[in-house]
Amino acid sequence: MKQVYLDNAATTALRPEVINRMTEVLTNSYGNASSTHSFGRSSKALLEQCRKNIAGYFNVSASEIVFTSGGTEADNLALRSAVRDLDVTEIITSKIEHHAVLHTVEQLQQEYNVKLSFVELDELGTVNYTHLEHLLKNSEKAIVSLMHVNNEIGNILDIEHVAKMCKENDALFHSDCVQSVGHFKLDLQQIPIDFFAASAHKFHGPKGVGFCFFRKESGLKPLIFGGEQERGHRAGTEAIHNIVGMDEALKIAYTNIEVERDKMSSIKTYFIDQVRKILPTVGFNGASEDNSKSTYTLVNVCLPLDPSKAPMLQFQLDLKGIACSRGSACQSGSSQQSHVLTEILDDEKLKHPSVRFSFSVFTTKEEIDYTVNVLKDIVNA
Repeated sequence: MKQVYLDNAATTALRPEVINRMTEVLTNSYGNASSTHSFGRSSKALLEQCRKNIAGYFNVSASEIVFTSGGTEADNLALRSAVRDLDVTEIITSKIEHHAVLHTVEQLQQEYNVKLSFVELDELGTVNYTHLEHLLKNSEKAIVSLMHVNNEIGNILDIEHVAKMCKENDALFHSDCVQSVGHFKLDLQQIPIDFFAASAHKFHGPKGVGFCFFRKESGLKPLIFGGEQERGHRAGTEAIHNIVGMDEALKIAYTNIEVERDKMSSIKTYFIDQVRKILPTVGFNGASEDNSKSTYTLVNVCLPLDPSKAPMLQFQLDLKGIACSRGSACQSGSSQQSHVLTEILDDEKLKHPSVRFSFSVFTTKEEIDYTVNVLKDIVNA
């Protein structure tokens, strides 16, 4: 049976170069980076070189990068520290953020009685920047948390505009950049963002590692205690092999970003065109149909399938060897509709199944053709 992987927004395959680099480190550089002997010093040197390399991709200081277990921890580190330590009294976010942000801010509201405000969205899930400015002008000490690229519908936030708006209103700005790091360049000397989160497994690096960027003057305090690793910002022995793998994956991603962006954009456009040919009444959720307003890495499709057949769609695709998802992999197994789609779609559209297909540089047109034909068969059955 043919196997087609179109769930790259959930996680990506490790690049061969990353596996080779990680294997080399696991074999030869197994010392604890906190140890003072030669084995530890060797690991420490690798750790700090990776930190310097990663900081360079974003035009920031190495001391502003804290390695974490992934994007969720990085989001928690920034948001919890902002409320607990930086006198934040209001969090401004949206209802279509990743649950790593939504569940965190809801918990912070309960713990600290912080005010929680939601910015308005249009029918495509685009942030209403006028309303955001209104919220900022009527807030005291606020942090805005809006993701750069939505993980389900692919909408791109005007991150530079929001960052400058926050700066003008003396608000902090945090962004979950898990779906954009490795796919979009961010010059943080030009974008006055205070915190952002990244995760290696979204750009062909290993799972279980990511990082949090924070401005040196922000006053970020640790979330995890127990040691002085990461300059006291995050206790716990660093997984050197994972960090090296992340560095290698990010280096390859940004070295080849133009070529790989062109290839994936072409794949996405081809997918949309082919689906439209065989299913003229197909719909596209959010701004995912428009490459100028959404990431080139995914598309969210509303299929013209009888609602009674919707529950079996994912199962049928899986039987045909096609991997895709209803939404975030972090909520797979849940019987509830995607919180993102529930927020932006009307009741009629929600009756029909929506599927996210996400691409990588390894995706081929032959795989798209196979997937489109399977979709046609399922809809016409």
